[in-house]
Amino acid sequence: MAINISHPLLTTSQLGQLLVSTRKRKKLTQAEVATRLGLSQNRISHLEHNPDEISAKQLFTWCAALELDLRLGDRAPAPLNTALEW
Repeated sequence: MAINISHPLLTTSQLGQLLVSTRKRKKLTQAEVATRLGLSQNRISHLEHNPDEISAKQLFTWCAALELDLRLGDRAPAPLNTALEW
């Protein structure tokens, strides 16, 4: 049974962490992901640590390789602070 986990991403650092944790959870090496993306293992390592350099095309391919969906939507409104400040 597949578990549907959703992670809101607000920074490129969070994207890098998600790609690494998903790769490890699926028991894939950087070399295996590199082969699926047509990149070198060194490049995968670099991009995992510098996710701001991932192109949109690479991100879509990476998501497909890790069986991730990429979804965009409106951000949920921040909860109202009901505490009164004096």
